[in-house]
Amino acid sequence: MKRGTAQWVLKAEEDIEVARTLAALARPKRDAACFHCQQSAEKYLKALLQETGLAVPKTHELEDLLDLLQPQDATLAPLRRSLRSLTPYAVNFRYPGVRATTRRMHAALRQAERVRRELRARLGLPP
Repeated sequence: MKRGTAQWVLKAEEDIEVARTLAALARPKRDAACFHCQQSAEKYLKALLQETGLAVPKTHELEDLLDLLQPQDATLAPLRRSLRSLTPYAVNFRYPGVRATTRRMHAALRQAERVRRELRARLGLPP
């Protein structure tokens, strides 16, 4: 694994760990957990871009990152729905006016974990 890839993976793992911790609190921090779910997925996608030698753009749009990867690996297509659901969490819950529900937070965790599993497998990492 390339050094740059390992750095993206480390950041992605930190984000999913933070999301899990925030979700497990007696008073869950739902907005922040959703944000970190999105961030973990984003960083895993960027890790795979890095590993395949593709440019890593500065974007939070997960589907755009997937579009860059699909010519290399068409089997990533089933992740599109998960990524579409996670993308809004990069911004939506970071500002007043919109709050994540517990149900939404758990859905975000499930989607982030799915993305994590799939991308770790492609990077040759254990689940």
